[in-house]
Amino acid sequence: MHTISPQASGDRRRRRLHSDEFKANAVASAAQPGVSMASVAMSLGINANLLRRWVRDAEVPSVNPAEGNAPQLLRSSEPKSSPSSFVPVQLPAPVTPASDIRMEVKRGSTTVVVTWPAALATECGTWLRELLR
Repeated sequence: MHTISPQASGDRRRRRLHSDEFKANAVASAAQPGVSMASVAMSLGINANLLRRWVRDAEVPSVNPAEGNAPQLLRSSEPKSSPSSFVPVQLPAPVTPASDIRMEVKRGSTTVVVTWPAALATECGTWLRELLR
């Protein structure tokens, strides 16, 4: 099924041009419930990303400045004050970590209390891993 008009055959690859009717049919097919865009695109011989763009363009109304429905910028000489303005919040001071790591290791009836400098936490973890093997 050819969806484009025949072009001059040459060595150069040309961009395919699809009619508005073809695009509308493709978008309508993709809008059906339970149908994936990828399957519709494959059946029509087009890229799924192209079909997604057509669907997105169909969902967003086009803005034509000549029709007067272009977005207008509102300018005011008064400064805006909205209820969602920035409000600074005082945060509590960060909690400083303890200077030592304290562990109670129990094995059977034996309990060992270990105190390790917090600055050497990695070494503490290595030691504990070896101890628990």
